[in-house]
Parts: sequence; C-alpha cells; structure tokens
Amino acid sequence: MDQREDFLPEQADEDIHSVEVPEVTEAGEEVPEVEEFPADTTAGEVTETEEYSGETVSGEVPATEEYSGETTALEVTGTEEYSGETISGKVTETEEYSGETVSGEVPETEEYSGETVAGEVPETEEYSGETVSGEVPETEEYSVETVSGEVPRTEEFPSEPVTEEVPEREIMSDLEAVDSVSEDSAEIFADMVYGESQPNVPPMFNPFISTGYISQDEKMRQQQLEAERRRKRENRILAVFAAMLVTMLGVSTFGIASDLRRSSRELTGMDGVAPVVLYKNTKPEGANELANFQDENGRYTTEGAAAAVRESIVEIYTYSDSMRKDLVGTGSGVVITEDGYIVTNAHVLQADGYHSVHTTDNRVFSAKVIGRDAKTDIAVIKVNGVKLTPAVLGDSDEVLVGEQVIAVGNPAGLSSTVTDGIVSAVNRKIRGDSTGFEMNCIQTNADISPGNSGGALVNMYGQVIGITSSKYVSSSYEGLGFAITINDAGPIIEELIKKGYISGRFRIGITMIDMSSDSKKDLIEEDLGFDLPENFEGIYITEIDEDFDIANTELKPGDFITKIDDDAVHTYDDLQSVIRSRYAPGDTVTATCAHVDEDGKITTYKIKFVIKEDTSGDF
Repeated sequence: MDQREDFLPEQADEDIHSVEVPEVTEAGEEVPEVEEFPADTTAGEVTETEEYSGETVSGEVPATEEYSGETTALEVTGTEEYSGETISGKVTETEEYSGETVSGEVPETEEYSGETVAGEVPETEEYSGETVSGEVPETEEYSVETVSGEVPRTEEFPSEPVTEEVPEREIMSDLEAVDSVSEDSAEIFADMVYGESQPNVPPMFNPFISTGYISQDEKMRQQQLEAERRRKRENRILAVFAAMLVTMLGVSTFGIASDLRRSSRELTGMDGVAPVVLYKNTKPEGANELANFQDENGRYTTEGAAAAVRESIVEIYTYSDSMRKDLVGTGSGVVITEDGYIVTNAHVLQADGYHSVHTTDNRVFSAKVIGRDAKTDIAVIKVNGVKLTPAVLGDSDEVLVGEQVIAVGNPAGLSSTVTDGIVSAVNRKIRGDSTGFEMNCIQTNADISPGNSGGALVNMYGQVIGITSSKYVSSSYEGLGFAITINDAGPIIEELIKKGYISGRFRIGITMIDMSSDSKKDLIEEDLGFDLPENFEGIYITEIDEDFDIANTELKPGDFITKIDDDAVHTYDDLQSVIRSRYAPGDTVTATCAHVDEDGKITTYKIKFVIKEDTSGDF
C-alpha cells in the first residue's frame, strides 16, 4: 500500500507525455498512441487514450471510464458507482468508479481518475467502499491514478465516478468489501500491483454480495420442487376425477337397483301380466290352390308356374365313390316320365361316377346313367322303382321374344330356386364351351347359375320350353343366359333313352385346335414357336390316339389337316359337317395334310384313315 501511495493525484499536473511513455513500467509492455497522460505512466499498452491523470501501473485497462479509489482483484459483473479501493480485477465496461484502481484490464475506458488495480469488474452497480476481485465491464469516467494497463480510447476522467447499466447489485461499505478478501488473494493482488505477471485469479464467492447467479444445485433443487408441485397437482386432479367416476358409478348403480326393486314390487303387486298380442292372419281358404293362379286361358302367374313344375325339378349329386362320400358336383334335372326318366346336362354327370337324386319331398334315390352326349350337353338318368311327377314339355317353336318365363333349378345346392325374366331372343346358335358344338338356344335374362344346369326354362303355362345349361351361359356379360330348346333336345333325349348314345357320332382319334378365331390362331403359333404364313388355314393337331387308324398315317402332332377330299376345312364345324354328310362310322376318309417349317415353307401330303363310331357320348 505504501508504493501505491506514491501515485497520487497531485502528480497529474506535472509531467504529460503525448507520444512515448517513459520506461518506468515493470511489465515491459509497449504503450502506443498515448495522448495527454498526466504524471508518470508505467509499463502497459495504452492505445488511443485521452486525458489521464495519475499514474498508470502494469495492467490492461480497456474501455473504462471515471474510476476513483482503489480497485482490488475481484470479478464483479454488472456493477455501477464504485467508491473506495478496488483491487486486482479485470474491469471492463464499468461506469462511475471512485477510489483507486490497480493493475487490471479495463477495455474502452474513458476519463479515469484515481488508482486502478488489476481486476475485471463488468456491469456492477453502486458499490461503496473497496471492491475486491471483480470484472467490471463497460466502465466510464475514472479518476485518480490508473496503474499498469492497456487503456484504449479513454477520455476526461473526473474525480467523481458515474456508473451506467449496472443491474442487480447491492451497495456495500469499503470495510465489508475489504474484509471479504482472503490473505492469499491479497498477496496475488500485491504482485499484480507491482507489475509481476500473474495468472488470472478466479473470482471468489462473497456471501455478502448478491451477484444474481443461481448455482446448478439451486437450479436442480428448484426444478425438483417444481416437479414435485406438478406431481401433486396431477395427483389432485386424478383424485378428483376418480372421485367423480366413482360417484357417477355409484349413482348409476343405485338408480338401476332402485328401478329393479320398484319394477319387482310393481310386478308382484299385479294380479297377472297382460299377454302380448301379436296380430296375424291367414290367407282365405283355398287361396294357395293352383287353380287360383291360373286364368281362364290356362295361363299361370309366376307363383302358379313355379308351383306347376316344382315337383318335377330334382337335385342331382355326383360322387366319385360308391359310398357317396366324395362329392364332385351338383346340378338339376327335369323329370320327363312317371317311371323315373330324368333329363339333365351331360357335364353334371360322370360316365363312371355314382349319382343320387333328391326330390322336393326330401326323398333320395340312386340313379343310373342311361346315356349322355357331350356334344349337345344332354344326358338321361333313371330312378327305378318309384313313381315321380313328370313335367309338361312345351313347343319351343311357339316362344315369343318378350314372353315371360321362369328358370327353376338348384344353384349352389339351394333346391327349387326360381328366377324370373323374359325371352330375350330365340333361335340363338350357341357353341358349347368344351366341344364347340353348336346348338339352337333360347336367350333369357333370368339368372342361370352353375347349379341351374339341367334345370328347366318354363313359360307361364307351366310348360318346359328349354333345358338350361351353364355351358351356354356367357361368362363375359351379365344377364345373358341360354337354354337348349326342348324341340332340339327332344330327339336327342329319345335316342339316348332308346340306344344309350346318339347314332352317327364318329371319332377320328385326334385332339385339335381349329382356326375359328384369332385367339385360337395365336394359341397355335405359341405352341409352334413361330408365326404361320399369311392366309394359311387348317386344323392343328395336338395329339393322336394310338387306338385309332389315323395313328398309322404320316400325320404327326404339329401338322395340319387342310382338306377332306377337295373341301377345305379350318374349323371343327367344317370337319364334322363334311365327314357326317359323306361318311358313316367304318368308312375310309381321304384328307390333305400340311407341315409348316419355321421359315414358312409348307409341305403338303395326303392320308387315308378309317373313322370309328362313338358310343361313349364323350365326343
């Protein structure tokens, strides 16, 4: 403290050095561009300073203003109006300091008076007495003596301190501030005052100074307290909600119990319970008799026509085993004779299968296949030893377009299902899906599902005018159903009953694809692996049965039959019509065949083969 007293304000008027500072500094720092420094300035870098009074000793004091008194090494942030002695600290951007400032870094200071001692005191406010070890930024107006520091751009330091923007600080006396400094800190401050280079000393906590800083532990404690308060609030809310829920349940339970008790008492007090009366009525006597659904001309209503043929439509079940456990298909049938002949579709049956007939009165009988014709999709079976109700067959040539009709069958096992519609068209020539054989059919919009196969298309006089077949149903369009006309089916039914097969049916012994459509031609080219020559036509052979005479000719799978005799053939109908018109089973047929190479070369040759009679009904 004795040496600090040598730098008294009285010396401020004696020696002023405008450019170079005398080499009195012990820190050995360069002090450039100093202007009007009063008294003796010692060892520091003083840049762009103006009008300093007192002696500056060993420290960097930027941008401080108006310090008075002695400042002692303590970092104090946000202070204002310091009086007393400030020791060893970094004083930045503080305002209105009084007392002596010693050895500190004071940036951007102006108007220093008194002695400043090494400390950084930022943003402090209204300190009285001696301030220890703090950082005071943004100070202004320092008076008295400034010791060892870099003092850039300082101006006009009066003796009285003026402080600015120093939030959250308290005013303390010089004695309290000095007492808070430890002996070790005092030694460090003394060294810094006399110009020795010392490391930055961390700020020391003073319990008497409120810094506005909240420690991490304090923050955690506050967060825990807040969490605890939040948890308690949530628990209270949950408790209130649970209480409300329990209350509502209790009230509801009480209300229900009260209603039950009250109802029980009321019922007990009654002599008897009034019966619930359901009002219903019946049709007049005889209303369901068939005669009531038929007019004077014999025309039935829809329900009358359905009733007229109901007992003549049966269900047919086909099994693959004699125990009748393995069901392979179902269909419908029309009883055509009293002694048990039933007409159905050929695709409903199996040649080597087992068949059962279910009547509308829930009787079940075994049935035997009498004959079947795959080309027309018509077959006949017979139930022995029973008396059945035959249907009345009509004349399909009398059918008119727009005439009302019903279809009766057993789709999906639903017996005696009736759908109604009209005749959409007559004399439709429709090919079967499997054989390609063409039949004369009646078109109708009455629904015909797979289970309807073998059922009846009936007019409003209760007459069967067609045998429905799903094989002739259009799969591409809805509302298009077809039934084989009864007039075309009649001769086939009669011959099947008489012979068990259709006479005149022959077999060649080949499996083929004709060229009746572009899609079939594409299928042939896909099988060959190359395109056929343009305008080439014929019947493509895919397989040859070794049991037939044609297997002994030059014809091979992959070749074509192009002619029978001299007549060109390229469809199934062409082949059938030519052979049927000229030959009978057992006759020898002459045919022209062709082999097509991948390069488009066509090689033709002729063959002769014997055709056989077909009694299987499969072809």
